[in-house]
Amino acid sequence: MTYSRHSSRSSAEVDARLREAAARHKFGVLHVHDLKQTLKSKGIDFAHECKVYDVCNPQAATTALTAEMRVSTVLPCRISVFSDGEGCTIATVKPTDLLRATGLAGVEGLAAEIEKEILAMIDESA
Repeated sequence: MTYSRHSSRSSAEVDARLREAAARHKFGVLHVHDLKQTLKSKGIDFAHECKVYDVCNPQAATTALTAEMRVSTVLPCRISVFSDGEGCTIATVKPTDLLRATGLAGVEGLAAEIEKEILAMIDESA
């Protein structure tokens, strides 16, 4: 259900590579959730770096939403980058599995296309 790749690169290097890969694959980075910073702002000292990237291909999102508005519950796609000792891990829940879990139909082919792009972005970032 999840896909992940380890990288010996720093999280800053992976950040730059992920942003470049997203642009090459016609995705935008909509927002980055810095979970370590968020927890710190709540008084919790969390030792690991963890950033979650909301990414979206606007054309694919429009197609999916036009076919089934409830798809909005699983948009945008998310890619997590977290420290794991030597380097970091880049991970996502596979879009096809996420869609399957919702029980929604009609956009399975599109989910498979998006998954191919997301996994390529992760591979290129590592």
